[in-house]
Amino acid sequence: MNTTRIAAWSGPRNISTAMMRSWENRPDTIVCDEPLYAHYLKMTELNHPGRDAILKHHESNCEKVVAELIGPCNKSVYYQKHMTHHLLPNINRDWLSEVTNIFLIRHPREMMTSLIKTIPNPSIEETGLPQQLELFNFVQKATGKLPIVIESKDILQQPEQILRALCAKLSIPFYEQMLSWPSGKRESDGIWAPHWYSSVESSTGFAPWKHKDEKVPPAFENLCLKCIDIYEELAAHKMSSEGREHAPNI
Repeated sequence: MNTTRIAAWSGPRNISTAMMRSWENRPDTIVCDEPLYAHYLKMTELNHPGRDAILKHHESNCEKVVAELIGPCNKSVYYQKHMTHHLLPNINRDWLSEVTNIFLIRHPREMMTSLIKTIPNPSIEETGLPQQLELFNFVQKATGKLPIVIESKDILQQPEQILRALCAKLSIPFYEQMLSWPSGKRESDGIWAPHWYSSVESSTGFAPWKHKDEKVPPAFENLCLKCIDIYEELAAHKMSSEGREHAPNI
């Protein structure tokens, strides 16, 4: 089967899991949830919630994971939810030319206030933004084309328009089922879901975007400004509801 493989690269505290729900609700799509996470934990030795269960349940050999990501598929669309920081430097990147890479971004002033509740003193690497820009530039050079960049705020404000435009750019049909889904758990969710997915498990669609009154604490302002610089480089190429790339309006 001729399968469209979509590698969706995001940082933490974004709408990446809701996007996975949206794509899984299509009749022609199979999804996978952060397939490189177990390898990331094994190599970094980080003590994330559920670490032992993750390493026991999920494949930690990156070569086997990559072979599955580009291997045979019985669906016409294969949507792969990835965290950018999971793509460690030791992983061969040749396979990225065999998938369509899209980049999901969120403004750092919205992301940061959520991230510091989970990681009290995050490094810039833990935002995933440096890796996201590096990967964006790598894919652009490898393919000779600008990768697709989508702003999470735009999706929440105009889910149908943005998803229609995205499907058009991917040359696949749009399905109304992408706009809503049944609440509950999924077999496709990573075994880490109980630690992170309570809100998305109760969701039935994309929540409307709301302005966050919460401010970034002064101690994190310099980090936030560095993140904004990276974000703006990516946002300069973000897709509009008409499918065009345009400069950000910040």
